[in-house]
Amino acid sequence: MDKLEHYRHCIKTLLQAQFRHPSNTTDVESQLIFDQEGDRYLWLNVGWVELECVYACFLHFDIKDGKIWIQCNRTETDMAQALVEMGVPKEDIILGLHPPYKRPYTGYGMPQLEPISIEA
Repeated sequence: MDKLEHYRHCIKTLLQAQFRHPSNTTDVESQLIFDQEGDRYLWLNVGWVELECVYACFLHFDIKDGKIWIQCNRTETDMAQALVEMGVPKEDIILGLHPPYKRPYTGYGMPQLEPISIEA
């Protein structure tokens, strides 16, 4: 299995393990979204509770430039550590849920920055 396929498999496995259906209402739907073409993977709840619209993201992963971005984690599981335990190197995990200034201090990867050209 190549690196990209391994990362997709890890993300899908984590999402399926965390996925929960709503307990008390039939008007809220839990959805797992696996967009392999765009490499976006989410667990969402959408629907209605009485007159209130429900749109909640519990987990969101992206794969960009060969790295796994954790964009949202509203679970009690440390998803970055879970990925490491599945064989993903720390430098290939970006904590997108943290602001850019904090990322160098997390012990995980950093995105590749585009070079800036300064014209005189």
